[in-house]
Amino acid sequence: MLTLTYPAIDPVLLQIGPFAIRWYALSYIAGILLAWQYMVWLSRKSPAGITRVHIDDFVVWATLGVVLGGRFGYVLFYKFSYYIDHPLEAFAVWQGGMSFHGGLLGVIFSVWLFSRRRGYSWIAVGDLVVCTVPIGLFLGRIANFINGELYGRVTDSPVGMVFPGGGPMPRHASQLYEAALEGLVLFLVLLWFAHRPGAFERRGFLAGIFFIGYGVARPVAEIFRQPDAHIGFLTIGTTMGQWLSLPLLVVGIWLVATLRKNVPA
Repeated sequence: MLTLTYPAIDPVLLQIGPFAIRWYALSYIAGILLAWQYMVWLSRKSPAGITRVHIDDFVVWATLGVVLGGRFGYVLFYKFSYYIDHPLEAFAVWQGGMSFHGGLLGVIFSVWLFSRRRGYSWIAVGDLVVCTVPIGLFLGRIANFINGELYGRVTDSPVGMVFPGGGPMPRHASQLYEAALEGLVLFLVLLWFAHRPGAFERRGFLAGIFFIGYGVARPVAEIFRQPDAHIGFLTIGTTMGQWLSLPLLVVGIWLVATLRKNVPA
């Protein structure tokens, strides 16, 4: 069968004794650093009035929101019954297991709490933050590909790859599909809208665009992605990722359809 060759890249970039630098960890670090600088640059267009010093401060808040929310979301949405029986293992983040939807909730809470403490409109700050999220999504999915995890469903198409741990059959490189849709395409869409006149003045508009974009991109990518073995397919062949993305799509449509220019948060 004609397939693409999976580029077996060592998930560990560098190891010195027990100390290892992994591509996955680097993707988080690079995503945070790039998003930080992009938010600084984009803040010049925003009426939120957030200062460079406060953006630097917010990075810590956002990082905690991503890590804690991502882990909590994984425990709650994907392996709740397991962690009920093994509660202490919920804190073993080094064993893997993060959820984007949980991380998103964590960041939303961080935005709200940070803005409340610093006296900013949390919706205006949120419009800035969502424009940076696709950067982390892109790098994270590339890291998933390097790790050979979260691979796609079995396919007989010429774009299939045989993944380590995925059996002998070729599968869709769904990590790359997600990197393209949730990362690159969504970033460009938000970039285009952010440069439209009045985009930031319509508070919540860019957040709505992000929610719609992700609420479409993730379910489409899930068509090619192999569901987690312990969850499998849900109602009428749907997946957990699709169900968790549906509320984002609904909220995004509501925000774009109802928000009015210059309405204070």
